Amino acid sequence: MSRPAKQDPAQAARAAAADARQMRLVAVVIAATMVAWLGVQWLGGRQGWPAKYAFLADLMAMGALIWSLMVTFRIWRRRKALSQGQG
Repeated sequence: MSRPAKQDPAQAARAAAADARQMRLVAVVIAATMVAWLGVQWLGGRQGWPAKYAFLADLMAMGALIWSLMVTFRIWRRRKALSQGQG
């Protein structure tokens, strides 16, 4: 089995910068989701909204957090593959 070719340093730097941008986006999505979810829960309780709106907010928050988890997992796998010389 042949050894994988070494990655160009410029390409590695671009990949690291892209990963950093994606992780910042994930962090913003998580923070905004939590603030929005807490805000909707608080506002719904104060205004007496039906429970279906609380469940809708819960589902939207879960969707955003699942997306964040998937993107984080993809970045983790890509970094792990690069560190093991597979990519």
